[in-house]
Amino acid sequence: MKIAIVGLGYVGLPLSLQFARTGVTVLGLDIDAAKVESLNQGRSYIKHIESSTIAEQAKSGKLSASTDFSRVKETEAVIICVPTPLNKNREPDISYIIETGKAIAPHLQKGMLVVLESTTYPGTTDEDLRAVLEAGSKLKAGTDFHLAFSPEREDPGNAQSKVEIIPKVIGGYTPVCLEHAKALYGHAIKTLVPVSSCRAAEATKLLENIFRSVNIALVNELKVIYSAMGIDVWEVINAAKTKPFGFMAFYPGPGLGGHCIPIDPFYLTWKAREFGQNTRFIELAGEINTAMPMHVVNRTAEALNAQCKSVNCSRVLIVGLAYKPNVDDERESPSYFLMEILKSRGAEVSYYDPYVPVIRPTREHAHWTGTRSVDWNRETVQKFDVVIISTHHQSVSYRELADWSSCIVDTRNAMDGVVTKPGQVWKA
Repeated sequence: MKIAIVGLGYVGLPLSLQFARTGVTVLGLDIDAAKVESLNQGRSYIKHIESSTIAEQAKSGKLSASTDFSRVKETEAVIICVPTPLNKNREPDISYIIETGKAIAPHLQKGMLVVLESTTYPGTTDEDLRAVLEAGSKLKAGTDFHLAFSPEREDPGNAQSKVEIIPKVIGGYTPVCLEHAKALYGHAIKTLVPVSSCRAAEATKLLENIFRSVNIALVNELKVIYSAMGIDVWEVINAAKTKPFGFMAFYPGPGLGGHCIPIDPFYLTWKAREFGQNTRFIELAGEINTAMPMHVVNRTAEALNAQCKSVNCSRVLIVGLAYKPNVDDERESPSYFLMEILKSRGAEVSYYDPYVPVIRPTREHAHWTGTRSVDWNRETVQKFDVVIISTHHQSVSYRELADWSSCIVDTRNAMDGVVTKPGQVWKA
């Protein structure tokens, strides 16, 4: 069996490797020529994926990559794993899906299967993508070719999260489409979870991420409230999670990051308006979570004031640019928003992140492109007036940080258990 996977990023590459391991021949397609070249040469461009893993499958002939989308005609199935960001008006941008559909449509053959994995609003697969595929191929979905949606469930940086063992939700445009999609994923995934339609599968992914967004917002709000009462929210969470039923621990932070939680809930908010429905929980959670960077900056101002300093003209070091620990993915990272606010207040801002040595181009924060991480040593760190822990990478020595910095604002409880001086650490 030979399949094509479009989009070789944090979702598409692990999926490609898993299919290749099970004996399926995978053609990776991407518009980024650098990624294609790296993959064909057996080199990884994602921190938590070893080059040896890629090289093994490339050498076996089970994994190759190309920028030529016409090659989908060589395959039996196409899986689309492209980005779905929000535009500047915080509305869904499915242009990557549509452009991919246009690129592969002329090369679809009868009997082929197309599966969308990109997170999106209900109706994208059976309305928007289907229309593009049918127009470009002159074939009919559900009759001439098969169409399905199966949401990605990748968790970068989590060693326990493996593509093979994460249950796969699948919804087909028709019952026959569903059976073809199940047959495809059955090659690589142990547990399949079929649902009644593409829309049900799309809604499942949104529910998963809305659930996280709302609960993170709850603990972020409680963090601020408990802090005003002199209560440590981290202590409260650790105590509450000992309850063996009815409670699931979520943790506060400086805001939301990554390509899922800050974005996906607003896909449903946008779509719900079409049906005259309000999404008050989602919108309230969004308000709370997007306010967190400002809360951190205000706590930083308090910490500096205690040293008779102001934010203006202070040197501030952000520890952790990636949106979560132990990965090199900084998309939508709250660290960017911290940097923006602090800079607007006159601070001199730098960052340290062992996983992000230099800032790559981004849509919203392009002016930071090319900025490099500072070195991690006493001489460098002690020059900063305050250090903000935004992402708690395991590879960072917080013992060293306590020795080197006189003022630390901790948004992740990373300094818990580290011996510090009175007034040295401010929780935010």
